[in-house]
Amino acid sequence: MSSSDKASLCVLCGRRLVERAWRPFCSRRCKLQDLARWAEGSYHVAGERVEDTAPPRRDLAPPHGDS
Repeated sequence: MSSSDKASLCVLCGRRLVERAWRPFCSRRCKLQDLARWAEGSYHVAGERVEDTAPPRRDLAPPHGDS
């Protein structure tokens, strides 16, 4: 399989891409499934975990309606 053939396959399910609108996925369904996997923590970026040790910023304005 050539690299151009591989580039035309959905990265989630492996089907051929039909519409360019959903690239690199074959459909809206695969795109949303991938997003859900990121949201639930199924995917992660390799590397050492970095904890946020910075204090919270207090110079930001509160959301509208809050005082």
